[in-house]
Amino acid sequence: MSTTTTDDGSRVNAATDPAERSLGDLVKFVTEDLSHLVRSEIKLAQVEVTEKAKGVGAGIGAFGAAGVLALFGLGLLLTTAVLALSLVLAPWLAALIVAVVVFAVAGVAALLGKKKVTEAAPPVPTRAVESVKEDVQEIKESIKR
Repeated sequence: MSTTTTDDGSRVNAATDPAERSLGDLVKFVTEDLSHLVRSEIKLAQVEVTEKAKGVGAGIGAFGAAGVLALFGLGLLLTTAVLALSLVLAPWLAALIVAVVVFAVAGVAALLGKKKVTEAAPPVPTRAVESVKEDVQEIKESIKR
């Protein structure tokens, strides 16, 4: 078995063939690889959760827009009722028509917001979970060999 000396004077096993490495070296390499794998999976999960959170944010923004439009609808309803602007129709009918149109737009915005939130849910990092499952399966298969 060949060894090399590092700058600090310690001796390190330089064998490249796993059959020639000591058990301690193999455990060290497995531990380092496992540590790297876990860190990579955590980074993947963070990226995936961030992407899903952005989608939820867009849905919440659409809900906010729906709320603002609903307030505008209420304002239009009240303004129309107070001013009783009506040239062709009865004042109450004109106010009602304008209010119904604004509330319809608010309803469409709410449905779009609901769709965005539903698409982003659940906020579980599914790709990272699948990747970890594949890693576990690969490790199990390696152990059987």
